[in-house]
Amino acid sequence: MASVALSGIAKQFGRTQAVDDFSLTIASGEFVVLLGPTGAGKTTTLRLIAGLETPDRGSIHIDGQDITRVPPAGRDVAFVFQQYSLYPHLSVFDNLAFPLRSPARRVPEDEIRQTVETVANMLRIDHKLGNRSTQLSGGEMQRVAIGRALVRRPSIFLMDEPLSSLDAKLRADLRLELKRIQRELAATILYVTHDQVEAMTMANRIGILSEGRLVQIGTPRQIYEDPDNVYVAARLGQPAINVLPMGVIPAEQAPATAFSLGARTEHLRIETADGASANARLDWVEHLGDQNHLHIRIGDFRLTTLADPGSRLAAGEAIRVEAVSPLYFDEDGNRIR
Repeated sequence: MASVALSGIAKQFGRTQAVDDFSLTIASGEFVVLLGPTGAGKTTTLRLIAGLETPDRGSIHIDGQDITRVPPAGRDVAFVFQQYSLYPHLSVFDNLAFPLRSPARRVPEDEIRQTVETVANMLRIDHKLGNRSTQLSGGEMQRVAIGRALVRRPSIFLMDEPLSSLDAKLRADLRLELKRIQRELAATILYVTHDQVEAMTMANRIGILSEGRLVQIGTPRQIYEDPDNVYVAARLGQPAINVLPMGVIPAEQAPATAFSLGARTEHLRIETADGASANARLDWVEHLGDQNHLHIRIGDFRLTTLADPGSRLAAGEAIRVEAVSPLYFDEDGNRIR
């Protein structure tokens, strides 16, 4: 596997700046996830690395070699798309073997068989090798699509939301499978998604994108606990972080320059209250089995937090809400540490 370095990359389509001054280094064997909403520049970044787009400026290096102007076929990268893109008339074996049978590779058939069987076993689809791709479930088809990239043993895997079209159970299963495979192969993976759960559970580091710029990068814990601004703070956490103007709820030792505070579940103290001590009302309790979502109204503001399923709080109750060591932000939304 190889390291990847992007330096000052920019790409514009018409009047849209898709990627802007983007710099990122991915270590060999690292699993990096780019997280952001639609239009943040995630897919364009992958296409630039793959050579499907040419940057307007900046450079791309793989293992120290400048490949900025190298054609896609010469970059030794494998791209896994959101769509399965399988050949319906071919068996699973032949779909997996297809990249190895290209004229550019000319891999012997005995080596192809050994490689395909090894990858199929790793993906746990070895019992489906004789099936047509049209006879597979959605999860199995995505495994074949991932396997077609694995057989090539490229320098880096580029993955463009490969699990987003699957149902929740399959996504959860394949997240674990993909992380297991990445560890076994020590593979270098750049993975893009808008799903915070995928980012949190798979990444060594998460890069947060906004309008083509890399806003912050760090481990999942760093991004969650120590965001640089409101935008980054809102990308992780379920339910989403509550951002309220200063003074809406009591908060100790708030910085004088704080304009707003961010409160996740762990930053809130909630108690039943009577009379003057109450400062909020519990509007609605959303029962989710292993936890409850509490929807709280404080004057004109609302916030959402979690509670244990055994909590005795009930809709309509008067309560007191206080912030305990929340995150503080200035008027521009930047973090005050």
